[in-house]
Amino acid sequence: MTHRRMFALSLWTAAFAISAVFLGVPTSDPFLLLGWLWMATIAWNSHLPWRSHLAFVRDWAPVLLILLVYNISRGYADGLSAPHAIELVRADQWLFGWLLGGDVPTVWLQRHLWQPGSVQWWEVAVSLIYFSHFLAVPAAAVMLWVRSRQRWKRYMWRWIVLTLAGLATYFAYPAAPPWWAAQPQHGSLIAPVERISTNGWEALGLHSAGNALNAMQVEASNPVAAMPSLHTAYALLVIAFFLPTVQRRWWPLLLAYPLAMAFTLVYTAEHYVIDILAGWTYVGVTFIVVGRVERWTRSRDEGEAEQGRPAMPAAPVRQQ
Repeated sequence: MTHRRMFALSLWTAAFAISAVFLGVPTSDPFLLLGWLWMATIAWNSHLPWRSHLAFVRDWAPVLLILLVYNISRGYADGLSAPHAIELVRADQWLFGWLLGGDVPTVWLQRHLWQPGSVQWWEVAVSLIYFSHFLAVPAAAVMLWVRSRQRWKRYMWRWIVLTLAGLATYFAYPAAPPWWAAQPQHGSLIAPVERISTNGWEALGLHSAGNALNAMQVEASNPVAAMPSLHTAYALLVIAFFLPTVQRRWWPLLLAYPLAMAFTLVYTAEHYVIDILAGWTYVGVTFIVVGRVERWTRSRDEGEAEQGRPAMPAAPVRQQ
């Protein structure tokens, strides 16, 4: 790594850290988040002319538009019909109630692990894992954009299709998470639980980061966009895309990330286990569908290229 690149990356890291401490982490605004990541690509390729850096804006403009539409439209999903809740409760009770005394996993986990008024050490890890949802997918995409535009396109198609499939489901089947179902005004469908996904920031002293996430949860997100869990779907998407290129001895370590995200979401009352399983299913279907489309497109292009090649001239017939 050259001294110029190291210096530029150090400046970017310092600026991002200062911004996160005083202004909060950039999670609710895709323009701000991708702006920071664009600055990271400029720092990494600081030796290149500005014209090459503007290619980021050209390539990412359609992606930003889709993310903007997603952020705006998902907030309207809960206004079309009453949110589904009791079906999800019964699904988790059917899956785990026999083992947990009739409780859903969220209730059981908070009863045994959560202590009101104090922050446990694992809640710091939980908050960091929860926050990684907002950074992992775009950060991986930017890394691919820098290294291989072809792989970046394959990755982005999977991300976009998964996101749009989740958004369509939010409109077709608005579903409430455990923290919503536990509230008295919604019928107290489960025992009391708390939404604690940002508790760990207090222990780290990053109050602004936690406040920004809390504000985003209240104002920017759809409170009934629980089915499927795109948090856990995105975690699996990142790992599944890179898994074939990684040695198998590292697979357990990589697969621990979506599992840790699943635990985080259930423990913090953000999702039921059935939401997690649905999210993983969406990832599998997305990879199958997009993979088949890619193979069909590649086969078609190869066929057209073969047809466009001039025919080899026939060998002259030798006169006897």
